[in-house]
Amino acid sequence: MSQNLLEVQGLSKKFGSRTAVEQVSFSLKQGQTLGLLGPNGAGKSTTVSMLCGLLRADAGQILLSGAAMSAGNSVAKMQIGLVPQEIALFEELSARENLKLFGALYGLSGKYLTARCDAVLELVQLRDRAKDKAATFSGGMKRRLNIAAALLHDPALLILDEPTVGVDPQSRNAIFDALEALKAQGRSLIYTSHYMEEVERLADQLLIIDHGKVIANETPHALYQRLPAQAALTASFAQAVTDQILAQIRQQSGVTAVQTSNQGMSLDIALSRQEFALPILNWMAQAGYIATHFSTAQTKLEDIFLTLTGRSLRD
Repeated sequence: MSQNLLEVQGLSKKFGSRTAVEQVSFSLKQGQTLGLLGPNGAGKSTTVSMLCGLLRADAGQILLSGAAMSAGNSVAKMQIGLVPQEIALFEELSARENLKLFGALYGLSGKYLTARCDAVLELVQLRDRAKDKAATFSGGMKRRLNIAAALLHDPALLILDEPTVGVDPQSRNAIFDALEALKAQGRSLIYTSHYMEEVERLADQLLIIDHGKVIANETPHALYQRLPAQAALTASFAQAVTDQILAQIRQQSGVTAVQTSNQGMSLDIALSRQEFALPILNWMAQAGYIATHFSTAQTKLEDIFLTLTGRSLRD
């Protein structure tokens, strides 16, 4: 059984009278990816800064591999690689020169540093641009180089703070290819975002915070179980659906709610699972109601967040 790489207990931080983070607790196992979700201003970046030892917590404890994270514990800090929200590169240096500089700050040198530069450039698909100045890179390429820099010292935990903000589709795909390769290697990741589709693709565990407080700390599957409807079927018909048929639809397996529109000619059916959609359409066809148009949708993390807080993750 994998052990907890990271333990966070009762983490809190205030800025003047404003509480940015309040009693945040969670753990992360070796090889696990934690998605840290929340709207802008929820406390995600403040939490990340405390995890990395860049910001002192007012209360609480952070344990990395059993050792307390503190300002003087450089051994614990060396186990973390941080990809900051803001791009941190030297524009007039080449990609390789940037990496050699960051590697020297980590205490790397010689053939090992050269090998690590090659490996991380390959991972983020920038090896063919190793000699080019960072100033010539797109925003997405710079973010990929930032990820490479954070991996130079082979950290046990990689923390990425909004790493895809403003990137082009090609770089976004390259970033996810790299992160999925790291996951396959057993690397532990913390990925902060307010883009739900990104976190859904990567995360084994989801930590949702709002106004600095944890409102959910569960697997994606457990979070979806919180909602009575996990899928939806929208269908339109040539004639209005009668009250008798509506009553029978509500009794069908998997149906949790039904709403009508367009004078009864369109239905929005909430389902406990998406696979119930086709049997319901077939049942209605046998009852004389053949759909002129239909679509299905799966519940997303945005729906869960709206249910838990009443507002959007992107607020």
